[in-house]
Amino acid sequence: MAHTGRMSSGVDAVRRFNRFYTSQIGLLREGLLDSPFSLMEVRVLYELAHRESPSATELVKDLGLDAGYLSRILRKFEKCGFVSRSPSKTDGRRSHLLMTRAGRKAFAPLDRASSEQAAAMLKRLPETEQARLVDAMRTIETLSGAPPDAQPAYSFRAHRPGDIGAIIHLHGLLYAREYGWGERFEALVADIAAKFIQNFDAARERCWVAEMHGVVVGSVFLVKHSDDVAKLRLLIVDPSARGLGIGRHLVAECIDFARDSGYRMITLWTQDILRAAQHIYEKSGFRLVREEPHCAFGIPMVGQIWELAL
Repeated sequence: MAHTGRMSSGVDAVRRFNRFYTSQIGLLREGLLDSPFSLMEVRVLYELAHRESPSATELVKDLGLDAGYLSRILRKFEKCGFVSRSPSKTDGRRSHLLMTRAGRKAFAPLDRASSEQAAAMLKRLPETEQARLVDAMRTIETLSGAPPDAQPAYSFRAHRPGDIGAIIHLHGLLYAREYGWGERFEALVADIAAKFIQNFDAARERCWVAEMHGVVVGSVFLVKHSDDVAKLRLLIVDPSARGLGIGRHLVAECIDFARDSGYRMITLWTQDILRAAQHIYEKSGFRLVREEPHCAFGIPMVGQIWELAL
């Protein structure tokens, strides 16, 4: 019975969210985005604008449409001069749909209005809350069975205001969940990050942030230890972005920058249970030089010192 109660509560939550969001983006209005077109008509225009000569059969399958309903939409678009058909060279029973110049002209303001609507929704929130909203949307897509992007869009950049807090939060949350490290570890991360900002030497130090869809999913710091030695610190990749090579690329950025800055060595401190990080360091040319037991995070573990000669 308890399981049934939880399921009922979940169903209610999903339905409540659906009602809220359809109202939020105006799906209940007769014309979407103050246009003469319905939601499905705009969606078909979008697919025609972003696909390379699709067939009607492809649209029926991918959009889950009734074939007769799509046929009526296409006839309307052909009458308006938005779409033309080209016979398939391999299957005489099929034809490919081509968006005309008039169709692109009609779609352009709809596409622009949709982007402006999304931007207006985000602009009402501070940047940190924007990131939470985008991340939540991605989570809904993933858990609801949306196929992953063929080429996940991630990028690297230097830190900017707000990033340091996000990096501390990511460390505290991830390591508490995966390894049971508590507030003492989070305090250590906060101290390292604060000292980086307070003593930042832009010529010889750097923080790289990995970002996907506007959300911070990874980071690494390179800080000055001495004139000849740099220290790699706080490498992390969010679980949602693992397996994409982000950690390896972050370490490569550190190595390239250290060489260009005149350092002769990079050193780092990690823990023996962090196997994935160790694999990255080893593949990047680092070598393990020392191990030392400690209890810095309130849990007995073994720290490791790794070094890379440049």
